[in-house]
Parts: sequence; structure tokens; C-alpha cells
Amino acid sequence: MFIAERNISIFSKIANLIQGSIYIGGPQENAIPKQAFQKLLQKFPNTYELNRYASARIGAVISSYLKLKEDYGDKYQKYINKKGGKEGSDLYSMVVTAEVAKYKSIVDKLKSMLNEEPSYSEKQWQEEILQIILLLYPKYIFVFKNAPVKDIYSKKNKWIDFLLVDATGNIDIIEIKKPFDKCIVTHATYRDNHIPLRELSGTVMQIEKYIFYLNKWGKAGEEKLTSYYRNDLPNGFAIKITNPGAIIIMGRENELTEDQLKDFEVIKRKYKNVIDIITYDDLIRRLETILNHWAEIT
Repeated sequence: MFIAERNISIFSKIANLIQGSIYIGGPQENAIPKQAFQKLLQKFPNTYELNRYASARIGAVISSYLKLKEDYGDKYQKYINKKGGKEGSDLYSMVVTAEVAKYKSIVDKLKSMLNEEPSYSEKQWQEEILQIILLLYPKYIFVFKNAPVKDIYSKKNKWIDFLLVDATGNIDIIEIKKPFDKCIVTHATYRDNHIPLRELSGTVMQIEKYIFYLNKWGKAGEEKLTSYYRNDLPNGFAIKITNPGAIIIMGRENELTEDQLKDFEVIKRKYKNVIDIITYDDLIRRLETILNHWAEIT
């Protein structure tokens, strides 16, 4: 209860780490619960552990010069793993309620927007969807509108609607269209295939061009964009062009036939290495899957 191996005073060690008096159990404020103190006694290092720790530290220093009998560092780590290391706080339990509330709010918001879509201007729609995307993809910390990109062949600037910047400075592109009907694949078939409608194929082509221009712009483009958005970026933060990807959000699939959905999936997979094509129905499914995941934990 009071003395550990090698005559180490347990209460003396605790006193060296805290301010104030030590209480074990009882109603005193800041008292250590009896169960926690018992766990401390169980985890207090014994002679075997201390010897293993010393061997591991010494072995780490001399192993570059002398051949060791065995891997003392590995032996010590195996012992610690078997004994059980530090128990952290249950982070899932701490955030689960907030995550359920967050994703439920997003799903409700998106469904409400789809029901009232005609009342939104394109600009208002894009602003609302951007908020949802930034919550769904928290790696993005900045979004810049009408971002310039240099067409090195025509020597003219093109303008990207929305440029996403992640926490490391790397950029991606997002294109947001209002959910007009019949903008995904044709109803009729061409050689037994439903092919992309003009709205979808044109958007994909536009995105591919932006990505091509960005990659060709390279280092000069990184410096130009960093300078262009300097006032909006933290000190020392640099924009990077490293094989940008893209997200396209457009259209509905709730009225597509099974054959149309299959062909649409083929189209999406053709571009999945660069472009993630998401319909609004697909976006709802993704959000509801995440919501259900967090709800099951509660």
C-alpha cells in the first residue's frame, strides 16, 4: 500500500507530481478514488520491468557499436504490451452525441433544400451545399471562389468556380450544379448503353481541362495562387498543386431505371481516380450511412 519495490515510497512519488494534499477515497474534493489507487498499485513498475527498461535504453545506445545478445527494446515493449499501457479517454463517447446531431442536421437540411429547390438561386444553392461539403470533408479548411488558373497555351486566365484547399495546402476542385432533372444519362440507349447527357459530359470535360491547366502551371502556379490568396492564408502557408482531384455534385438518380443506374456507375468508375461524381441522392445516402454509424454507438 505504501512501499513499492526497491523501497520506493508511493505517496512520496505522488507528492512530487501534484500540488496540495493527497486523499485516497472519501468525499474530499480531488480525492483519488480507491479503485484508481488500486489500479495504480497494480501498474507500479516492479523490479523486472525496471531492469527491462534499463536494458532497453542501454541497448538502444550501444547497438550501433556492439552486437547485442537479444533485442532488449523489443523484449521490453512486448512486456509492456502484455501488461497493458496507458488507458486513454474514450474519445468516441465524448464526441458521438455531437456527431449524431451534426449529421442529422445536415441530412435534414439537404432534404429540405431538395424539396424547395426552385426557390433557390444558383448562387444561394452553391453556398448552402458548400457548407455541407466542408462538414462532410473536414480536411478542407479553405474554399476560394473564382480562382484563377493559367492556360499556358492561350496565355489567358481561366476561372475555377470553387477551389478547395486542405490542411496541407494541396488543392482540389469542386463543381456544384443545381439538381436539374435529366442531366445524368440518356433515357434512350445508344448500342444498348445509356450515355452521359450533355450537362454531365460537359462538366466532366471542363473539370478535366482545369486539372490539366493546373498540372501544367506547376511551381509557378503554386507561387501565383499563394500570392493571390496571401491575405486569406496563415503566415507560412503555401498552396500546392499535387495532382488535383475534383468533386462534381449534380443531378438526381431517384427516377433512373436499374439499367441507367448501372451505366451511370460505369461512367463514375471511369473517372473515379480523378473525379468523384456525386448525385444529391448519393450524397444523402452517404450522410445517412455516417449518421447511422454514429447513432449505433450511442
